[in-house]
Amino acid sequence: ADKTEEITSHAVYGTLNAEGAPPGYIAGMDPRHPSLGMRILSVGEDILNTTEGESERAKRQQHFETLMNNFFPSAPGTYAVLRKLAGIAEGTEIASKTALECNQDFLNAISFSKGCYLGQELTARSQFTGVVRKRIVPVMIIDTEMEVPKPWVMASMIQELGTEEGMDKIFGLSDEDGEKKKLALTGYIPPPLPKISAPGAGSIVSMMMGSVAAPDQNPQDGSEELNKLRVQGEKLQIEIAELAQPGTSIIDKKDSRTIGKILSTPAPGTTVLLAQMRLDRLGLLGSEHKWSRTNKILIGDSNKEYRFLPFLPLWWPDIDPATGKEKEVVGE
Repeated sequence: ADKTEEITSHAVYGTLNAEGAPPGYIAGMDPRHPSLGMRILSVGEDILNTTEGESERAKRQQHFETLMNNFFPSAPGTYAVLRKLAGIAEGTEIASKTALECNQDFLNAISFSKGCYLGQELTARSQFTGVVRKRIVPVMIIDTEMEVPKPWVMASMIQELGTEEGMDKIFGLSDEDGEKKKLALTGYIPPPLPKISAPGAGSIVSMMMGSVAAPDQNPQDGSEELNKLRVQGEKLQIEIAELAQPGTSIIDKKDSRTIGKILSTPAPGTTVLLAQMRLDRLGLLGSEHKWSRTNKILIGDSNKEYRFLPFLPLWWPDIDPATGKEKEVVGE
């Protein structure tokens, strides 16, 4: 039976304590990944008798808000921002798409050893014999005049020069302290794109949009620069919010090929959105294409050029460049 109007669900971000839920509530860590926080269900009948509200759902919502205000500052809508920064697509964003294209194989949503479920045959065939050519990733859109943040500069160098030469250029492995650095980096293989947490992505966006000063910058000393960034950032956010509607194409200016489809509007206060992207155009599948920090794209029918900065959420595993699926660990 549909319990939508009888039970409310909530998310609490920033804690790993899912034990000892208060009376009337059931709590547990988000089964997709711990970085997504805690999920809570309001199920108790006593809540309805002690809270005012026009409907059962409204009473449960009010009770939860009152309870949380004792511990956390009010932040309505924060979950929607965090899940987009964390690269999680939900609801209509994943409609009519295969499970693997939506990263359900990375998020504890699929079992390949039991069934049965709708679409199992196609999902299993894709997993065991096919190649995943598109996946949903978080993408930051910036103006071509903006400075590309260092994580993407490093990723572009790794893709362009290869792991060994790229790391040499980034970390200076061939200088006089090179051997010490090589020893410290033994076994480290950098990802082909930046791997960034939701708070990390939010911090980068805030600095680029002039919302906060960089860690090494005195806000008072750079107030004029910050104001300039803030004005540019607000203008860019308005532009992207108007252009980046679900279903809109992302087109590579280099060859006029569609390399992705936008699935969500940008997270509020950012230019980060979710898009289903061709993995080869991200440098994650095959060797024909590389992602470059100097890329130029068009969004839909617009003639203005932008750059796209894709990144990998913390929950992404290492990807096999031959299959677009999680790389298998071969035992010794």
